[in-house]
Amino acid sequence: MKKTRKYPPAEEKALVLKKYLVEKLPISDLCDEYGLQPSQIYRWQKQLFENAPAVFRRTNKRAEDAKDRKIVALEEKLVKKNEVVAELMEEHVQLKKEIGEL
Repeated sequence: MKKTRKYPPAEEKALVLKKYLVEKLPISDLCDEYGLQPSQIYRWQKQLFENAPAVFRRTNKRAEDAKDRKIVALEEKLVKKNEVVAELMEEHVQLKKEIGEL
């Protein structure tokens, strides 16, 4: 009989690791309770500690907001420029037709 893989959600992974690291429950008990292999819990622990610095990084919301506003302004400017270029090209084609070059 082939076992199906279990993909627990992040909340369950965090709960298992909390029980292991904080509450000091034995790995064997957690494996029995959640149907896991010890190597899986150790892998999650490794991922937790490798990604922990991201939790403590400071983000500068003000700088991000300013960057977002600048992007919006530049996109609006680009749309206006494209409209002007399209209008000029239309006038150019119309003048060429009047002159007889097209």
